[in-house]
Amino acid sequence: MWFSKLILRITGWKVSITVPDYPKAIICVAPHTSNWDFILGKLAYASSGRKAGFLMKSSWFFFPLGYFFKAIGGVPVTRKPGSSLSQTLIHRFRTSQRLVLAITPEGTRSRTSNWHTGFLHIALEADIPIVLGAIDFATKRILIEQTFTPTGNIETDLRRVKDYYRQFEGKYPEKFTAD
Repeated sequence: MWFSKLILRITGWKVSITVPDYPKAIICVAPHTSNWDFILGKLAYASSGRKAGFLMKSSWFFFPLGYFFKAIGGVPVTRKPGSSLSQTLIHRFRTSQRLVLAITPEGTRSRTSNWHTGFLHIALEADIPIVLGAIDFATKRILIEQTFTPTGNIETDLRRVKDYYRQFEGKYPEKFTAD
């Protein structure tokens, strides 16, 4: 915890985490324009004494890196026809005592307005909150201050989430849109 705080302080980042430490939650993280988002997000959450897992392409889980990523909370994602990551995660949330996962709804570091909605489905079906986490490079702030409860209207819910993120700037602003 102290090490994470020190690194963030030395590099000029400020962290504000005001949401409760939910035993089960999805942390929706945006903008996602750089691999630095992952490092900063992990440091910020650890600086508050909290732990969260994260989803990552299974191709990153090769030896020996796979052991490291799993040790720090990595959950490999394999895209196979007929498999449902959402259903797998709903089951994990329902059967776990404690599970907090960071998810980037953009699903890519490239510019896209086509955000994934699985996090909304998972939170609704597993009856868990979504915590909105933002990494703002313009102000060097990492904020986790809002809890979002999905209504079941995916289109409206996604619009509300995107509207929240409009105020933030990624490391590469041209790679982010909340349209």
